Amino acid sequence: MDAHTPRTALITGATAGFGRAAARRFIAAGWQVIATGRRADRLDALRAELGDALHPACFDIRDETALRAALDALPERFRGIDLLVNNAGLALGTKPAQEALLSDWKTMIDTNVTALVTLTHAVLPTLVARKGAIVNISSVAGVYPYPGGNTYGGTKAFVSQFSLGLRSDLHGTGVRVTSIEPGMAETEFTVVRTHGDQAASDKLYAGAHPMTAEDIAEAIFWVASLPPHLNINRLELMPTSQSFAGFQVHRDPQA
Repeated sequence: MDAHTPRTALITGATAGFGRAAARRFIAAGWQVIATGRRADRLDALRAELGDALHPACFDIRDETALRAALDALPERFRGIDLLVNNAGLALGTKPAQEALLSDWKTMIDTNVTALVTLTHAVLPTLVARKGAIVNISSVAGVYPYPGGNTYGGTKAFVSQFSLGLRSDLHGTGVRVTSIEPGMAETEFTVVRTHGDQAASDKLYAGAHPMTAEDIAEAIFWVASLPPHLNINRLELMPTSQSFAGFQVHRDPQA
């Protein structure tokens, strides 16, 4: 790569939230971006907004055949991936484990874990050859348990530990690996989690001054822009309105 060739980032889940904001941030800084997502209309709109520096790749991240086809179909100028941002992920359901839908659990595992490791494995040879970087979007839910967090928290704990394992395995290659672990941030996250309940999302964030997608995009960009001899292992962010969960105590009403 010569000094005049822009660096390339592959950002998953770029049709909304952190991913879309990150695509805008990186392209504004002169990078080019491969943006993945399931919603073609949103990817097309992002392409219209950001121009030739963005290559839209429309597929479901859980579909391994489609994932590999999208990588194989990359134009030559986008093949030299320098940064993988594993952002695509979701939470589904807010009920306790004994009332949760197994289908929701499986969707979270398929998306947050299986798809993430599949894409990472596919891109690793290129990242090693280019001494690139991986940024995995985890969550404070992987560290601090809370009611209803069950499988979502478990998948994010996996993402954080997988990131540390990758970093260990990639020792000496020059590839950097970071787990970014955000707390409360207002995106479509809660609408998806509640299966489309916008009112529930509005209530959750009301008056809380949560982080924004742009805040997280800035953190991703900062990590990716550091000198190559620096590695941020884990980066945990919360809005000042949020802090660590308290202990739960159930009291027997008959006692």
